[in-house]
Amino acid sequence: MGLLKIVSGEKPREIALTVLDGHNEGEFVEDLLERKLAEAGLSPADRRLCQELVYGIVRWRATLDWLIARKTANRTQKPALQDLLRLGLYQIFWLDRIPNHAAVHVTVELAKQRGFGPQSGFVNALLRGYLREFEATKSLLAELKTSQPALGFSHPEWLVSRWEQLWGAEKTRQLLEWNNTPPKTFARVNPLKADPAKLIEQWRDENVEYDFVRKDWFEENLVFELKSHPSLGTLPSFQQGQFYIQDPSTLLAVQMLDPQPGETILDLCAAPGGKLTYIAQRIGNQGRIVAHDVRPDRLALINANCARLGVTCVQAASPESLNPQLLFDKILVDAPCSNTGVMRRRVGLRWSLGAAEIGRLAASQDQLLRKAATLLNKNGILLYSTCSIDPQENQEVVTNFLAVHPRFKLSADREVLPFNDEVDGAYVARIEKD
Repeated sequence: MGLLKIVSGEKPREIALTVLDGHNEGEFVEDLLERKLAEAGLSPADRRLCQELVYGIVRWRATLDWLIARKTANRTQKPALQDLLRLGLYQIFWLDRIPNHAAVHVTVELAKQRGFGPQSGFVNALLRGYLREFEATKSLLAELKTSQPALGFSHPEWLVSRWEQLWGAEKTRQLLEWNNTPPKTFARVNPLKADPAKLIEQWRDENVEYDFVRKDWFEENLVFELKSHPSLGTLPSFQQGQFYIQDPSTLLAVQMLDPQPGETILDLCAAPGGKLTYIAQRIGNQGRIVAHDVRPDRLALINANCARLGVTCVQAASPESLNPQLLFDKILVDAPCSNTGVMRRRVGLRWSLGAAEIGRLAASQDQLLRKAATLLNKNGILLYSTCSIDPQENQEVVTNFLAVHPRFKLSADREVLPFNDEVDGAYVARIEKD
């Protein structure tokens, strides 16, 4: 019965269409989907299917729309009807576990239910036309990845061109492939509350399958890949604060900051608190960390994460409560950025980002560094980090800052890239003050 429901049931697809219809580029589709799934009460299998459909259709939107345009003489469809066609085509060409005839049948039925009865014949004809040309179309989609990589991998042309100029065609192709694969889930062990060996034993009891993760910027038995698991929020080990979900790339900033017990540290853009709580565990709660953020709800999230993880050395601060007279030994500026290094986690980002936005963000990042510079002690450390892989937000921001701040010097910087390091992209610069 469970397999039959995955193949022919309509509920996951109805929710997927509702999310797609309600999504706008000012909101992360992941957040909207999570809210809908929380209300839906789907089985785990149906929940996974719904998530796969939403994320897949958003990722592959350009390629799906190209397929639709080929059969409609480039005629514009109503948005809801376009989503229905995307839904059917995604199941046919990207999901092996759903029989093609079932994908067509359910899509046509959904068209009727959603007020497109007169167009249901058109939907049926377009999808069945592609069934007749299935193998030829699969070959065509494969060829597009070489002849027109932006279309073949469903990314904006301007972004693909930008990356090709930076890294060349082959590494860009690897990055495009990376962005179109589901992200892995990583857990950082929290030694304030957990011992890695005992946590592993508990995970086994909680039906968590895991694997070890090793990188040169953190110690062994700190990060694990969670290969399969029940809903994380239901796990006693999660509720007890024994681990935090965090990509390995984000730990590089804290490693280069090198926090020490007794230091006074500012995290200028602290929410949701991944780097912040890692700093706290590195110093064993022996020091003072000020967690600054501009939004009250994000400060509340910081406090909640600290409480769960047993972090006691953090003081949350809004812009109004941050004391401008207080100077810090070390400051982390984890700047808001384009998120191009985490594009596979933010599936709709590729369609909302523009080249002009990168320039705007770089100007904002420069202002954050300038502000941080006024709050740093003599001989202090300023650590700049982003989850961007664009030099305009990374090396260029640091170079511009140093050009007008002669008392500061770059002591080290490092970039991690998905196609080199098999983690999210990130940039980190350690800047020292004389």
